[in-house]
Amino acid sequence: MQSVTPYDQDMTPHQRPFRFGVQASRSTDGKGWTELARRVEATGYDVLTMPDHFDDQLAPVPALTAAAAVTTALRVGALVWDNDYKHPLVLAKELATMDVLSEGRVEIGLGAGWMIADYEQAGMPYDSAKVRIDRFVEGLAIIKGLMHDGPFSFSGEHYTITNHDGRPKPVQKPHPPVLIGGGGKRVLSIAAREADIVGINATMSAGVIGPDAFSSMTAEAVDEKVAITKTAAGDRWSDIELNVRAFLVSVTDDADQAAENIATMLGVEKSMVEHSPFALVGPPSKIVDDLLARREKWGFSYIIVGSADVDAFAPVVAQLAGR
Repeated sequence: MQSVTPYDQDMTPHQRPFRFGVQASRSTDGKGWTELARRVEATGYDVLTMPDHFDDQLAPVPALTAAAAVTTALRVGALVWDNDYKHPLVLAKELATMDVLSEGRVEIGLGAGWMIADYEQAGMPYDSAKVRIDRFVEGLAIIKGLMHDGPFSFSGEHYTITNHDGRPKPVQKPHPPVLIGGGGKRVLSIAAREADIVGINATMSAGVIGPDAFSSMTAEAVDEKVAITKTAAGDRWSDIELNVRAFLVSVTDDADQAAENIATMLGVEKSMVEHSPFALVGPPSKIVDDLLARREKWGFSYIIVGSADVDAFAPVVAQLAGR
């Protein structure tokens, strides 16, 4: 089988064609989940992603494997797998198996973990950000190393791998594309050096979604995050695809009122909603224009919306996908 990559390595971030994804997490039953996967693919989206938490959601590895099994081109991946929840050798084997079974349609989203409730409910220590990120960096190196041909060894502060030839090897070589999302300088810098896809995120250092996260979703904050990424990437900048998960989506003819409603709900200024790349508000024609402008300004070409937005957002996908 040939290596499969979803991006053209010769294009700069500002010139990359648009890709669209859907973030979903639950279903009432198996039939509903597989029907969602088929609908996401049929509507023109490129990727189905899932969070990785311990709350009311399907487990991502089996759910995404099922989604890939009932589709033919849809790519799948977590947004993102928490490095702390599984030993990286175990996760590497699962990801490689998924890539084989899907014939090369996996994307590896990986993070250091941020949601404090997961750790508390599981009785896992919520270590400092430094320790969690250090562990994540080692985990990423192990996952990449185990997917290469031949035996792999690693000796770090947190993990040790001894002469392990992980199999199966993934279809995509040297490994499926890696997505790392970050909101702070250290993780964004790591992503810039190590990832194929960099997700620009809100800052989640508080461990919960709240005012601190909202304040880091402004256009000005995104300017800074993208600048950090570009500086850290250096010569790799043109190899990176930039991603944003749009959490605030309202496809409506009354963009003004929708922005006002979202601002009131979040306790922020309306102008923040209107200019934040995390918000997509208005009729399809306006959202298309906004996405084109944001790609030109920041380089965002890989856009993910929620499962509730699949149908309403489809006209935007139809106009921009691959363009």
